[in-house]
Amino acid sequence: MFLNLRELELRKVQFDEDFPAGEIDFDSNQIRQMGPLHARGVAELLNNTLGEIRVRGHMNVDMEMACDRCLEPVQYPIDNDFDLFYRPAPEDGETPHELAINPGETEIGYYEGIGMELSDVLREHVLLSLPMQSVCRDDCAGICPKCGQNRNAGPCSCVEEPVNDRWSALRSWKNEGVKTTND
Repeated sequence: MFLNLRELELRKVQFDEDFPAGEIDFDSNQIRQMGPLHARGVAELLNNTLGEIRVRGHMNVDMEMACDRCLEPVQYPIDNDFDLFYRPAPEDGETPHELAINPGETEIGYYEGIGMELSDVLREHVLLSLPMQSVCRDDCAGICPKCGQNRNAGPCSCVEEPVNDRWSALRSWKNEGVKTTND
């Protein structure tokens, strides 16, 4: 669904859309949509803002990603509200490399041309809703760094070798120095 700026000038646009798995590209092999993404809400052009669009509503979808420790699939349901703001991108296409912004501007996205795709808005919200690290369970043992076996399925026969810590002498010397100065 395309949110056209001309149409938004006339009225608010209501949406109630379903996006089947695979329709929205999440640019990742590690994040997958497991079922339909359902979104309902409204998009409106804000008055006296020179083209700022507000998109708000509710969405739900089941996502799947790999556990960061053992690489097994982890289900992550998203069922929440969103309230997003978009401004027209600068027309010259050039933005300074370093630009000071106020804290309120960190919540604003940009669009180019005469509008934006609803699927792009939802894609952004899904990616921001996912956790930075996904773990299948709190006590996940991960994979063996030698053989790659999932340690949750059982122990492997690999023997852990002691780490060659070349800095251990300096670390102990530093610790001894700290103890003597505090005495």
